[in-house]
Amino acid sequence: MAAKSPNYAIARIDLPSQGTHGWQVRMQRRGVKYAKFFSDTMHGDADLALLNARKWRNDLIEEVTREEQARICRCSKRNSSGVVGVSKIKVTASNGCIYEFWQATWSPEQGVRKSVKFSVRRHGDEIAFQLAVEARNQGIQ
Repeated sequence: MAAKSPNYAIARIDLPSQGTHGWQVRMQRRGVKYAKFFSDTMHGDADLALLNARKWRNDLIEEVTREEQARICRCSKRNSSGVVGVSKIKVTASNGCIYEFWQATWSPEQGVRKSVKFSVRRHGDEIAFQLAVEARNQGIQ
């Protein structure tokens, strides 16, 4: 995944009094801060330093994105169904009745979340679970 603009998350740093000239890459993802400075002197000139800064930033974005995708597709320790994106939920209605469902959730594209619920009362526990698993599999294809 490439950056949004050529110099996304990159800033020019020029401090002549300290002899510092270069490009600073700074990003934060999920509370983790990433930063690296690319000096003109170490890279030959300002243009080469900028090229190296962009490459480092693009590689970082790709790595972080890959890790996020891997995290999304793995079962967490809290998953009791054994199937990613399928969970049993209980809903309490305003009249106090409790309804149980098996729910399937997935993301067909970035920023969009879909879900569907299957009633345990209507289908029974096992069938509602299987319907949720099937719905999830169809949704992510």
